[in-house]
This record gives sequence, C-alpha cells and structure tokens, in this order.
Amino acid sequence: MSAPDFDPRAFAAPRYWPTWLALGLLRALSTLPLAWQFRLGSGLGLAMHFLHRPRRHLARRNVDACFPDLDAAERTRLVRETFRHTGISVIETGLAWWGDPRRLQRWARVEGLEHLNAALAAGRGAIVLTGHSTALEIGGRLLGLHIPMQVMFRNASNRLVDAVALAARTRNFGRVLRRRRVRETLRGLQDNLPTWYAPDQDFGRKGTVFVPFMGVPASTLLATARLAQMSGAAVVPYFPYRLSGARGYRLVIQPALEGFPSDDPVADARRVNEVLAAQIAEAPAQYMWVHRRFKTRPPGAPPIY
Repeated sequence: MSAPDFDPRAFAAPRYWPTWLALGLLRALSTLPLAWQFRLGSGLGLAMHFLHRPRRHLARRNVDACFPDLDAAERTRLVRETFRHTGISVIETGLAWWGDPRRLQRWARVEGLEHLNAALAAGRGAIVLTGHSTALEIGGRLLGLHIPMQVMFRNASNRLVDAVALAARTRNFGRVLRRRRVRETLRGLQDNLPTWYAPDQDFGRKGTVFVPFMGVPASTLLATARLAQMSGAAVVPYFPYRLSGARGYRLVIQPALEGFPSDDPVADARRVNEVLAAQIAEAPAQYMWVHRRFKTRPPGAPPIY
C-alpha cells in the first residue's frame, strides 16, 4: 500500500504537541553515535523497569515460565536486561525511521542473505519467519537496505504516531500491509517480495493450536503453514541481534525450512515455535518478554498472569 499524503497541519492541535516533541527528540537522537544511543536507551529501559511495575511483573512471569532452570537471581537479571533492550528499542525507532542509510549499512552485518535470494529465485516470494525481538524495528530497516520487502503494519493508538510510522515504513520498504490482510499478503508473495512474518503472539483460540513455545503450551497460529501452502513461498527464518559493546547489529538469515508445510498442521506449528525458540535462545534478553505470550491457556491449565 502507499502512504497517504502526510499533512502536519492535520496534527496542529495542542493534544499532539507532546507527541511532536517526542518525535523531534527521537529524530535528533538518531544522529548521535550509536554508543550514545545505546547508553541513553539502556538508561530509559532501566527507568521503565523501576517505574512500570505491571510490565515488570508480566516480564517476570514470562521468564519464570520459560526459564525454570535459572535461579531467582538469574531470572531477575534477565528481566532487567530485557527492559534495558526495550529502552534501546525505543531510541532505535528514530534510527529506523530516519537514519542515514550509509551509517546504517556500516553498523549491520548480514549473514545468510544468499538463503533469501535462493528462495526468491523460485519466483514465489519468501515468508521471512521471525519473532518479536526488541530489535524488530531497526532489524527490518537494515534488512530492507539490501532487498525490497513487504512488511506488516499495526495501527498505533496515537494518530500522529500512526501517520508518521506508516509514512516511514512506506518510504523504507517495498510495500506495507495492514495486519491480517491475507489477499494482499498473497499478492505481495506473487510479486516475489520477501514478506516479514512474526506469528509469535497470542491470538486467542481461533485458528490456533496449543503447542510448546519455550517449553510452555502456547496458543500458536496455524496460518504460517497455510500461507506457505497457498502461496508456494519458502519459509526463511530470520532474526536480528544487537552486538555487545554497541558495535552494531547482526542479522541472521537461515536456509529455508525443508519439508514445510507438511501434511500435519500441528507438527508445522510446533516446528515454527522450535525455530523461534532456538533464535531467542541466542540472546534471551533481546526478546520482547513484556507481551502477554501466554494469555490464552489450554483447558484446565492454571493462568500464568
């Protein structure tokens, strides 16, 4: 989809002034050295960890469920590190939306781009399977520097943020879709576009099965295999990581899944979760543990939150 013309005059009301200030600050921070941005983001994240008790509790419940082998002190450190990376992701938003492509390319190390190109050689697009990493926004922008992509867009509650985000993603990617528009997604795959796809959130009971996610039974979409079956597109795992010491980013693209989809949709859903779990295990603190991944529970299972 193309972005509608963005008219700042439509957001001149006083209620948008704080948002304008925040967006201006993000854009200004995007010009700083990367190490400074990481430090500011870390500080913001630690402040969020201290001040936002409900989110801290939510992250702790997720970590407790997924990492039972860690002792209490290790889980506490993991939650704190998760908030630090969450804060960095906020600052990175400006970098993802307005960052100079030349600077961004210097900071990114892409591994396995040949796997994505091999999948696209079949001419049926590629489903870029990933999860909700805290480096999601910047990772998408960095991958988009190498190849046009089709990405999903979820409406923001603030109309100004929504308009700016849509304009930025439309400018930076090949095509932007509102979420759950299957026909448009298929059209992009037919146009041989790699399509960003993250099925690792809780969508309730409709169109889902309960299979393990990080060892915990979780409501998991069946749609990944269905989309691959309808389109004939290969499913190519991908995950972005921040490098330690503010050295930049590592984007890992793995070979397309073989034998996917199979004739067993439940096994396919389990396999998707296993792929995502292996990616998350590489850098657990960089995953978005602050969302309600286990909101929907199997019949008879106790609540996690």
